[in-house]
Amino acid sequence: MKNTIICFCSLLTVMTTGSCANKQGNTASSGTSANITGKTWKLTEINGKPITLTNPKANPYFMLNTADMRYTGHGGCNGVGGTFEIKPESMRIKFNQGMSTMIACDDLATERAFTQALLTADNYSVNGDTLTLNKARMAPLAKFVLQP
Repeated sequence: MKNTIICFCSLLTVMTTGSCANKQGNTASSGTSANITGKTWKLTEINGKPITLTNPKANPYFMLNTADMRYTGHGGCNGVGGTFEIKPESMRIKFNQGMSTMIACDDLATERAFTQALLTADNYSVNGDTLTLNKARMAPLAKFVLQP
């Protein structure tokens, strides 16, 4: 009986330790994933390909503001913005159709791909200073780097 109790306590200790280690691992791996808001995210890739811009100073970016649940940014040619919904605990996000100015420029194709990626995304992941917007379990739609 004593051996059974010792085995049971040992097993319980191992299970508890493993559970705590798993929770710590999830927190460390997601890092800033629970808080991607209030930060500026600059576009680096669309559909797995690095972006190439005629005007590198007009790099597309966006920022999420939880005070009014709005996103704002720049597509490279035009300002973009709208509302969004986010569930940080499940890393789900939804950008709603918003507004945009209508200025033509040489990087309009990149801007269209950028805004399409925002509107298509339904989840995200974070690895260090890199944010990836995804649709279901398909290949990433867009990658962004955190701006200082």
